[in-house]
Amino acid sequence: MKRKILAAVLSVSMLTLSLAGCGSGGKEASSSDTASGAAAEAQSSAVSGAEAESSTTAEAGSSSAAAETEGKDPGEIKVAGVVFQEDQFMMLMQKGYQDAAAAYGVECMIANTNNDQAKEAELISTYTTQKLDGIAISPLNETSSIQSLKTAYDGGLEIAVGNTKLSDAEFVCGGYTSDNYNLGELTGQEARKFIEENLGGKARVAIVQFKSQLPEQSADRMNGFMDQLEGLDIELVADQDAWLQDAAVQTVSDILTANEASGGVDIIWAANDGGTIGATMAVKNCGKAGETFVFGTDAAEQQAEMLKSDDNILQCVTGQDAYAIGYNTMEVLIKTVMGEKGEYGHEVIVPGIVLTRSDLDAVETFEKDLADRMGQ
Repeated sequence: MKRKILAAVLSVSMLTLSLAGCGSGGKEASSSDTASGAAAEAQSSAVSGAEAESSTTAEAGSSSAAAETEGKDPGEIKVAGVVFQEDQFMMLMQKGYQDAAAAYGVECMIANTNNDQAKEAELISTYTTQKLDGIAISPLNETSSIQSLKTAYDGGLEIAVGNTKLSDAEFVCGGYTSDNYNLGELTGQEARKFIEENLGGKARVAIVQFKSQLPEQSADRMNGFMDQLEGLDIELVADQDAWLQDAAVQTVSDILTANEASGGVDIIWAANDGGTIGATMAVKNCGKAGETFVFGTDAAEQQAEMLKSDDNILQCVTGQDAYAIGYNTMEVLIKTVMGEKGEYGHEVIVPGIVLTRSDLDAVETFEKDLADRMGQ
């Protein structure tokens, strides 16, 4: 793999993660690059014995010499693609990993840490021991994940990170993620219009997020949403965690019951895939259709069907392009192992997409594109 082996000791900045769920810090959108799920150029331009010139300069207070190694042919490359939970977002991201590896003819192992930090560390250690060429991963934790990944990098593996905000991550060869504030912001703009047009500018709002799992990412999404409601008559009646579908069904049901006597809940906003689906199901199960309306985050087949449903519960989601995030994270990893210059410390923001009940043509187009990507 073509990478710089620094002869002097570098002070490598740690990677700041603001994820999922599943991360972008604050309002800033950080890259003008737009990711696509299309396959890269044909593999006929495989790396020859000649080495490409690298322009990466290590900033460690002093200059240092660097040696380069040749890149590998695709058929010799073995990598891993790792996600952290079982939901539609992560399944799409995983499919992106697999399709990118297939497009390049690279062997790819797929794994799911299932929100288990110990399992993530064990997988990374195993891949390092097996001398894989690299790992594309959606990490779990801001500190412990970074320690394990840095150890893997020091052991010879390239590391690419998806669904994650990067900050001064010199050892990561590239990253693709969403702007989490913007995900909440776009949905919040639709919620504001709904409240003004249908609720007279006044609403009792409940939040379902994942702040105990990934605090910064969850906070960015929530702040993006709530900031759009400023100036309206908003009462926040609940703010709880529930990022998995089954947990969200129970949590939202409890919220609805607890607020029954005090005026009910007008709007529920959920910060991720599982929360959105679970909240919509809970409103329906509790017989609150037409009284409580759901706005959410992430888009896949189930959310699209809910937007088209006659029950009029789910009103809007802002979806991340999980497939493109997975595909391009794996692609930059493979290209780096093949000898192309990595995008060290750099992240690309993959734009989100707003889907609303008021534009079902766009929802159906999204469904068709999704089915094509999934090979359905």
